[in-house]
Amino acid sequence: MPFVLVLVIAFALALALTPLARLLGQRYGFVAAPGGRRRHAGTKSRLGGVALYVAFVVAAVLAQFLPVERQDPKELTRLVGLLLGSTFIFLMGIWDDKKELSPAPQLIAQFIASLIAIQFLIFIEVINNPFAPPALGGKEGGQVWFPWYVTLPLTIFWLMGMMNTVNWLDGLDGLAAGVAAILSAVLAIHMYREGQHSVALLPLALLGATLGFLPYNFHPARVFMGSSGSFFLGFAVGALGIIAGAKMATVLLVMGIPILDVAWLIFERWRRDRSPLMGDRGHLHFRLLDLGLSQRQIVLLYYLFCSLFGFLALVISSRLYKFLALLVLGAMTLLLLLFISRKK
Repeated sequence: MPFVLVLVIAFALALALTPLARLLGQRYGFVAAPGGRRRHAGTKSRLGGVALYVAFVVAAVLAQFLPVERQDPKELTRLVGLLLGSTFIFLMGIWDDKKELSPAPQLIAQFIASLIAIQFLIFIEVINNPFAPPALGGKEGGQVWFPWYVTLPLTIFWLMGMMNTVNWLDGLDGLAAGVAAILSAVLAIHMYREGQHSVALLPLALLGATLGFLPYNFHPARVFMGSSGSFFLGFAVGALGIIAGAKMATVLLVMGIPILDVAWLIFERWRRDRSPLMGDRGHLHFRLLDLGLSQRQIVLLYYLFCSLFGFLALVISSRLYKFLALLVLGAMTLLLLLFISRKK
């Protein structure tokens, strides 16, 4: 019952608050006008992220009062870090939605949000070794523990990478919110199976928020999430991946295509002597759109592949097989990017 309650509360809040956020954005000038990369019709409110953020925070806080078993004594500390970091990057996103900041202040804000997470024990200090021999009892053994001088930059790189990945993914109606919903569902199922019942409430809150927002954001979108929404979602899913027990492989399998698209685009811009931080229509979803696919077709294809690899992450127990699945996903995505890059 607590799991359903958190999901329903977040969903209902997002569903109710998104129209209000839309009106506030139009009234106070938080709007996106068509032009450049933007090819939507008319101006659209960019304050949809307000509904996402409020729905998640309220549901996550209420979840702490529900009768669910709590095992980790540091859970509350990490929750505070998640909420503080989310709030900071959300507010910076609001500022960007109004002023359209240059890349530099955006990166500084993402860096500070990552430091907030680290301060509250959200960091990557251990990963599973997929090549380790099985331990006693038939279970897989072998973990790699990082010293602090690896943990800190690795965590910052991970969180900033997730924030930028989701931000860049938010190019088509419903794309970023839908992919974040799929990842949230996979993390919630994983945490529940691992016995982390109280922690599983957090991705459930994010799942409810994204599902409540999607009816207004799916093509043709009536409201955009803006930087406030994409930065917040990126930080939240990145931090939840760490809180789940540093399940990097799970997150990478679900987010593999968007992450590789970002890496490919940065490489392509660098190869052409262009700033890797300046936006263009080189993203995979834009290229597919320019090749003739509709927005809905592209978004549904993303949903399909992210769900498929999320399912594989849940059903494959072997770390080695997960690693091989990552390699297959990477090879498929790179071949697709190479093929499309040769198209005019």
